[in-house]
Amino acid sequence: MTDQTPRLGVRRLFTRTSWPEARFLADVLRTETVGGALLLFGAVIALAWANSPWSDSYAALGRWVPWSGGAALHLDLDLATWAADGLLAIFFFVVGLELKREFVAGELRDPRRAALPVVAAISGMVVPALIFVAVNVAGGGGGLRGWAIPTATDIAFALAVLAVIGAYLPQGLRAFLLTLAVVDDLLAITVIAIFYTDDFSVLPLLGALVPIALFGLLVQCRRTWWWALIPLAVVAWTLVHSSGVHATVAGVLLGFTVPVVAGEGGEKRRPMPGLAERLEHVWRPISAGFAVPVFAFFAAGVSLRGADLGAMVTDPIVLGIVLGLVVGKCVGVLGSTYLLARFTRARLDEDISWSDLLGVSLLAGIGFTVSLLIGELAFGSEAVEGGNVKAAVLAGSLISALLATTVLRRRNSIYRAIARKEQLDLDQDGVPDVYQKSRD
Repeated sequence: MTDQTPRLGVRRLFTRTSWPEARFLADVLRTETVGGALLLFGAVIALAWANSPWSDSYAALGRWVPWSGGAALHLDLDLATWAADGLLAIFFFVVGLELKREFVAGELRDPRRAALPVVAAISGMVVPALIFVAVNVAGGGGGLRGWAIPTATDIAFALAVLAVIGAYLPQGLRAFLLTLAVVDDLLAITVIAIFYTDDFSVLPLLGALVPIALFGLLVQCRRTWWWALIPLAVVAWTLVHSSGVHATVAGVLLGFTVPVVAGEGGEKRRPMPGLAERLEHVWRPISAGFAVPVFAFFAAGVSLRGADLGAMVTDPIVLGIVLGLVVGKCVGVLGSTYLLARFTRARLDEDISWSDLLGVSLLAGIGFTVSLLIGELAFGSEAVEGGNVKAAVLAGSLISALLATTVLRRRNSIYRAIARKEQLDLDQDGVPDVYQKSRD
């Protein structure tokens, strides 16, 4: 996220966004923080149940098939699969809305601001993947199918941790973390669609284009007819699922069809919020408060009773995931930012230090939701590898969170002073002076 500082003649990294963008970001962060807390609660319940004397009932619940008559449409799915394929489609619909908003009216519309989070997101996926591949090649190469597991960042989990350890983190870094995670999600769903699609059938996928196009036509006409939009979305999801492509791709495609800008208004003719932002306000709480926590409940329940912990710790899959999340993510995000600053002669914003970016880079190593999803696609949930993947994702995410806590806690008093100054700078129009200065 870059900006030009005319007085100094150099670019500044992680500067504040506009005031409307800052307010929108604050709303998103509040929702995702609550969702992250619910996600953690669901994961803890799953872990406790899976390791209790009643673990068989937990496994039976996940394997229960509520509609056995859906075999013709490949919908004879158990509850755990419904959570991964169905509920996560809501999550990726919100991702699609957020991505389009970012590219049309958000941080990614400006190539200068977009460069940093995009480069950091790509580097934060490539480096963990390379670490995973290197560890597994050295260990015999049996787990290479899981190369993409440590590449994803879980924004809800990361923001929940951030709310506890760095509630006053400068707004530019918060915006960077959110934008990085959104780009990360787009790349992750692309990886899923290309590399984790089995038994591909082209006709259902082509058929899915019809309800997606009708959905897009309605929303482009600003028709929020729920009685039409929801059935069209369900039909599109069903056809994408039947094609063999992971059904969550349907959510992203539907999100991309929604218009972002309703028009222009105000003295400087700034874009006014469109349907995408309104739909995001409706569906983000459902995604963060229900869909993702329920998925976490079914996906995180790894049983360690009777497990050979020594063999698990030395498993190349486990080592590759943990090192990829903890080391790879941090090196990819922090290293790419440092190189970009070095070669463009950019400087950090005056309120930010490199240790702050180190803490945010460690937060990016919290994988969880999408990492667990890719792990299930790569190895299944019942195999030994599937259980090891869950344990590794949980361990890597927890280590990243603890390290980020250690780093960011050291400067929390400084963040608090910066936030307090911004609040004191409010004038009659309700906009902090720091935003007006950066805008002017």
